[in-house]
Amino acid sequence: MSLFLGISYNLKGLRLGIKTPSLLFLGLARFIAVLAITIISASLLIVYHQEILNLIWTKPESLWTLWLWHVISWLIALLLIGLSTVLSYLLTQILFSVFIMDMMSRKTEKILTGKVNQPEGVSFISQFLFLVKQEIPRAVFPIILTLFIMVISWFTPLGPFITALLSIVTIIFLAWDNTDLIPARQMMPFKTRFRLLTGNLLFHLGFGLWFLIPILNILFLAFAPIGATLFLIEKKNLLHNAK
Repeated sequence: MSLFLGISYNLKGLRLGIKTPSLLFLGLARFIAVLAITIISASLLIVYHQEILNLIWTKPESLWTLWLWHVISWLIALLLIGLSTVLSYLLTQILFSVFIMDMMSRKTEKILTGKVNQPEGVSFISQFLFLVKQEIPRAVFPIILTLFIMVISWFTPLGPFITALLSIVTIIFLAWDNTDLIPARQMMPFKTRFRLLTGNLLFHLGFGLWFLIPILNILFLAFAPIGATLFLIEKKNLLHNAK
């Protein structure tokens, strides 16, 4: 049930973002930035697509296996596009998207509750710097490590299985990068916030499944903070129990 809940909340967030002008503007800003960087990085990866494929499996001469080689070639091309999206997402995160994500989450929370719940006596700058610092353990390091292991796994017989498993891990962390916005803004301890992730893995998996769809994933990544905020606001007991 949690898996489908995650799928639905990401979709709800996208719908609310499209209907709300201020959220639409912020979401489109992220979307355009990620799309532009994705096109550049995907172009570079596709240029070396053949070389990467040859490292995994040299084109066979037998007609019996040639069809399978072509199928794998297309699958790798899709995977490269997906990887370029993730890498572009991380790059935009580091440059400026953390600020936009926080603004989207704040606006969503204010729309739903009429106010933004945050610690007293803590300035906006302090909260923002705290959010930026959390990007390293929350998204940047786990995803870069996952992608590195994924590339290494291509040279082993278990490559396809490991790649699929690591893709699941990656989208879970991408989902957590959004659901952690409110807890991080409230400056909850990292251990407490990480427990929120491990206690709701199926939800985060469902929320992140949209990120596996090439091209469409850029749109869902751009508006994901809205759906994640919707979930935490409507499931207040999760934050209350975590505290």
